[in-house]
Amino acid sequence: MNISAFTTRDLLSALLVVIIWGTNFVAMKVGLRDLTPFQLGAARYVFAILPLIFFVRPPKLAPKWVIAYGLSQGVGQFGLLFLSLKVGMSASLASVILQTQVFFTAIFSFMLLKEHTSRALMAGLLLAAVGLGCFATSAMQSGHAIDITPGGFVLCLAGAAMWAVSNIVVRRAQKATPNFDVISFIVWCGAVPIIPFVLLSLAFDAPSTRWIWMAAPPVTWVAVAYIGWISTIAGYAMWTRLLKRHPVNRVAPFSLGVPVVGIASGMLMLGDTIGAWQWAGTALIVAALVCTMFGGRWLDRQA
Repeated sequence: MNISAFTTRDLLSALLVVIIWGTNFVAMKVGLRDLTPFQLGAARYVFAILPLIFFVRPPKLAPKWVIAYGLSQGVGQFGLLFLSLKVGMSASLASVILQTQVFFTAIFSFMLLKEHTSRALMAGLLLAAVGLGCFATSAMQSGHAIDITPGGFVLCLAGAAMWAVSNIVVRRAQKATPNFDVISFIVWCGAVPIIPFVLLSLAFDAPSTRWIWMAAPPVTWVAVAYIGWISTIAGYAMWTRLLKRHPVNRVAPFSLGVPVVGIASGMLMLGDTIGAWQWAGTALIVAALVCTMFGGRWLDRQA
């Protein structure tokens, strides 16, 4: 089979990941009502590895890949994202800004993996830059229906960059490991962020918040379970399997649908509303993703 050809199973997996990750932002917001970002990070990965870590053997690859992925995807991507959602970012708009990982991934792939950079990608990067400018303008202004603070915007963007780093780690780990086991890799990588998150909580969370998790309502733990079991284990297992079978810059654009699900679920379940600058930024980033994913075909027809 041609490794570059997406099968029906691949496409269905990508669609399911889009739905899971799009609604995941709502679960994060719910969890952050009663937990601090670092507590939510630790709880997410405790749920993610239990009970599977007792039944899944460690992956047969160099420990450096497990540590690198656990830190970049766990502490990096989600630590920064949780902080962003706490200090000034809505679930709806986080789902949009985080998808700039597509462009970070493409840039890092070009720099580190020597993967091809197309004219469509360059056009997409330009559109995305203008879209981010709209979000930055919104973050610097007050009076919007939803506040995006400068700190929340920067932290969310940094989380997107760390997601891209984790994509590169997966590709490097897969190339270095002939019999790459996706489930084993995801489960054991989930053990890595727990201690860093606990230490960050002890260092930065107020002493009065250290035991608030004991009084958290059941809905908080349902949200944590969704984040840990469904989003982390199921979602990332499917995503990593796609990365194993296809080049990074072909898999990453499937996250195009995540903002659509994220905005819809945020507006329906949390009552999110979006201002004019934010709609403009959303439209430009989605257009950038579409350009990156499909623009090459149009340019090829024009050549």
